[in-house]
Amino acid sequence: MTTSLLYLVKRTELAVRARLDELVRPAGITALQYTALTVLEQHDGISAAQLARHSFVTAQTMADMVRALESRDLIRREPNPDNRRERLILLTDTGRRLLGEYAEPARRLEEHMVADLTPEETDAFRQALHRTWRSLT
Repeated sequence: MTTSLLYLVKRTELAVRARLDELVRPAGITALQYTALTVLEQHDGISAAQLARHSFVTAQTMADMVRALESRDLIRREPNPDNRRERLILLTDTGRRLLGEYAEPARRLEEHMVADLTPEETDAFRQALHRTWRSLT
């Protein structure tokens, strides 16, 4: 019997998340918080709703996460000049330093994840993941 792709994807996601949690635990953050910080590194100055969507969490989870990250001076919020009711979330210098400290260990974790794949297989895997995600969104 063939193993379900849904099962394999979820199992891989949980393994990656567990390893990432171990990796960033010394910084006092979770894998989800690290993911949110990396999203801000790419899209600094977005709303909490946008950050939640890009980080794959609910709005309520993001609200809690924003408070935690802000209390650690990893992010800051400022008014959106285009929408008075909205606040934009930005990385602080402290947040950028933390991401800089973990860039290489995160890269090594990714390399470990695909260590049994050839460079061509890794590229094909990346492309397949992009295509399957697009099919679902």
